[in-house]
Amino acid sequence: MNEEIHLKREHQRLELREQPLEMDDNRSVNMTSRQRVIRITYLITAVDLTCMFMQFGIVPYLATNLGLDAVGFGYLQTVFGVLQLLGGPIFGRFADQFGARAALTLSFVAGCLYFFLLSLSTSVPRLFLSRIPCIFMHGLPGAQMVITDLTAPDKRADALGKLGLCFGIGIIIGSSLGGALATKFGIYFPCYIAMTGSLICAVIALIFIPAHTKPQIKGHAESQSISQSRSVFSLKEIMRLLKLPGIMETLLIKLLSGLPSGMFLIMFSIISINFFGLDAAQAGYVMSYVGVLQMVVQGVVIGRLTSRYTEQTLLTFSVFVLCGVGIAMVLMTNVLHYCIIVLPMVFSFSTVGIITDMILTKSVPASDTGTMLGISASVMPLTRTIGPTIGGVLYRRFGVSSFGYLNLAVNAFLFFYLLKKRILQKERKVQ
Repeated sequence: MNEEIHLKREHQRLELREQPLEMDDNRSVNMTSRQRVIRITYLITAVDLTCMFMQFGIVPYLATNLGLDAVGFGYLQTVFGVLQLLGGPIFGRFADQFGARAALTLSFVAGCLYFFLLSLSTSVPRLFLSRIPCIFMHGLPGAQMVITDLTAPDKRADALGKLGLCFGIGIIIGSSLGGALATKFGIYFPCYIAMTGSLICAVIALIFIPAHTKPQIKGHAESQSISQSRSVFSLKEIMRLLKLPGIMETLLIKLLSGLPSGMFLIMFSIISINFFGLDAAQAGYVMSYVGVLQMVVQGVVIGRLTSRYTEQTLLTFSVFVLCGVGIAMVLMTNVLHYCIIVLPMVFSFSTVGIITDMILTKSVPASDTGTMLGISASVMPLTRTIGPTIGGVLYRRFGVSSFGYLNLAVNAFLFFYLLKKRILQKERKVQ
């Protein structure tokens, strides 16, 4: 009799797992509404990134007009990186505790405040103070959290890759529009447009994004979080995730592989003025070109590659390609060379980012994916934290080629490390 009851309960649990998720006090999203929520997430992400790249295009010129040199601009970027670095894990915990809608709304409202303060930046201190709201600006990680919650693991790479389309749209429209508006209407005008866009995104998120996107089934403990704390600021919970097998290794690979190229891209606005001799509009066009490549690579290429090759194979190959990028950067002398080099750079950069995010989200419980993505999202701010200062010194003392040498050295080390790891894994399987 007990055996029959046990089998019946097991059968009911399997049926519940196979059924579409039902709305349970707004705690989860049913199957029919998932695609609609994902499409809306793509839309507001594209708008948010467009606003972000509008300011990326004008801040270097604003900083130059206010008297900042390359090193001073590096400090400004470092402040931005520190705030994003501190805010990433907190934002992820906030999303896990209060849901996707609250997290995305917080991000967009912070963006609105940031653009407002930027429009008032008529001095260097005000320019630095305008960075404060950036601690809560995590629109792209917020979108990644929604996509991760609403997609199956085998389809996650393709869905996350399509966020690259949003990223590309943001670069293309934001960079070109920001430069054009700044040239025609003044350096502060793009701030007003971006502020309006962020406000619209906040309203859309409040109306169309469910309060919670994580699948939760009533009465089943296995769907609940194993977190011991409900605090958003729990350092203990963040450390718990970092101690899980393979997490720190994956994060370090993500950080180190992209650090040299990331430093170059962070300093590109200054390099485009001093090394390539571009004005605001021309720099915007170059960024738009990068956006097109980003769209193609993340929206089309990566999804197909992940269906044919393993994550470790793609990660190793991407690091190898970055070695070649380093050599090319050493030989680069003009903007045409850069336009050629940026193709493999974008491919490797995007592939490493998506593959490592996939590995990380598969390594933690579903209830902690938001926190894990928040920690992962802090890798780029960490690059922005240490990158501008180091990048400014490297550029001023050794020139653009120094980024190439650093890129080659770091990624060559990572390539041989990953290669050795693959060989050891094969030997263990044989044994």
